[in-house]
Order: sequence, then C-alpha cells, then structure tokens
Amino acid sequence: MDNQDLRLAVLIDADNAPRSALRDIMAEAAVYGTPTVKRIYGDWTTPNMASWKPLLLEHAITPIQQYSYTTGKNATDSAMIIDAMDLLYSGRCDGFVLVSSDSDFTRLATRLREAGMKVYGMGEKKTPLPFIVACDKFIYIEVIRAAGEKARQEALAASAPEPEPAPEPEKESQAPKKPAKKAAKKKAAPTQAQPPEPEEIAGVPRAVVDLIADSLESIADEDGYGFMGKLGNLLLKKQPDFDPRNYGYSKLTQLVKALDRFEVVYRQTSADDPTKHVYLRDKSRK
Repeated sequence: MDNQDLRLAVLIDADNAPRSALRDIMAEAAVYGTPTVKRIYGDWTTPNMASWKPLLLEHAITPIQQYSYTTGKNATDSAMIIDAMDLLYSGRCDGFVLVSSDSDFTRLATRLREAGMKVYGMGEKKTPLPFIVACDKFIYIEVIRAAGEKARQEALAASAPEPEPAPEPEKESQAPKKPAKKAAKKKAAPTQAQPPEPEEIAGVPRAVVDLIADSLESIADEDGYGFMGKLGNLLLKKQPDFDPRNYGYSKLTQLVKALDRFEVVYRQTSADDPTKHVYLRDKSRK
C-alpha cells in the first residue's frame, strides 16, 4: 500500500505537546497518509486547557476527557494507550501518529509495529531515545514548526508589493584622497600543522555523513551506485529520527548534493517510463 493511502489515527497527548505547533503537526501528518481518526487527550476541566479549543475546532480534532484521579499519576497516557489498542483491533487504521515527548508510549509504539502498523512519532527534542527508536519514523516538532514558519514567511514576502526604488543621493564633490601607504610586508607565518577534520560538512555532522556512506555501501551495486529511495528507507530503519530538515535541507537529494563525497546521477530505468530515478555513489570508496 502506498503511504499516501494509509488511514492514520492521530493521537495527541495534550500534556506533552505544544499547542502552538498543532497546525504544523497536522500538516506533517497529512504527508504520511490520510488522518481518519484525530483525537487529543487531557483533562479539559482545567483552566489552562481552554486555549486549545479554537485549534481543535480548526482541525476537527476530538478532545477526549480524562480526569486526573490523583496527584503524580498521569491517567491521560492510559486512556490514549487503551484507545490505540481499540483502534488496532477495529481494523479501521493502517498506521498511527503518536504526538508526545513522553517515553511512556515506547511499549505502545513497539506493540503497534508488532501488529504490522506503521508508527510515526512526533515530539520535541527532549524526547527520550527509547520512544524515538520504537517508531518507524520520528519527527522533531521544532523542525516542522521552523519549516512551517519559513513557508509562511516566504508566502507573505511573495504576496507583499515590491518597494519602490529609493532615489540615488547626489554625489558630493570631494577632495582627491591621497593614495594610502602600502602596508609593510608581513613576515611569512611559520607553517602550521594541518587542522583537524571538521565536525560538520555543509551543516551535516560527520557522524551522519558516515551513516549515509555506510548505508549506501550496503545497497550499492557492483559499480558502487545505490538507489536514493532505497537509501532513504534504510536510513530511517537505522536512525528513526533521521530527517534532512534537521540539517537545513528539505530533501535527502539536496543534502547529498551538498556533500562533495557523493556523486549523484539520474537514470531512466525503463523506455516506457519517462521518470528519472536518482542514484548516488560514494566517490571515496573504490
């Protein structure tokens, strides 16, 4: 099944999700499928939850009431887990989007994947690693919020009228400047040892570059070329929170092109199919 045809259940933990990013969260969820179930869990009797109301109405999200029975215990998590299992056995969904930064949902994500469900996690960068690696893909909310803000700023700039050019100031008569004295030649600096290799390359940490190279080695053919789509899938399996937007690139192809280490080529795999597929090769490995 194509990912765009997936019926997704979007379950949001209101206690561990920023309300200011809800619009960007729902837009990101639509990238991976069709959100057919949209629920958010919390104690809606508390005054601080009132600001959620206009956002929930805007995105047709159903609030699920869960009282806090006692101090120090989070009953919201239990309600969300129970609903997720009910949806799993109902057969109405093909995948889940779990929006939370809480590690308590690690076992839930693992169980859903064991049942053959696609699991996408969304949380802040403070999310513990066990929950991140339990998902098929994990997206940081700070990244999608920054991308959404950038898109809105670009749209606003495109719709704004162009400013009229300012008139050029009149040139004032100035006395001819005396030629500057030539700076004395500096003594040649002594030769220094070569600097250590940079921690980042084009904004990408070296560890990530090595991850891409090692993954490419696993899928490359005899000539050293690997299919970009297959590489992307393998990267997510190895590191679920891998996202080119974490490093300032909208697509994996753009990220790879920025690295001199890789050669990118386009191939038409079939005469009947005009689509050109992206392949790459690690130039440092023969």
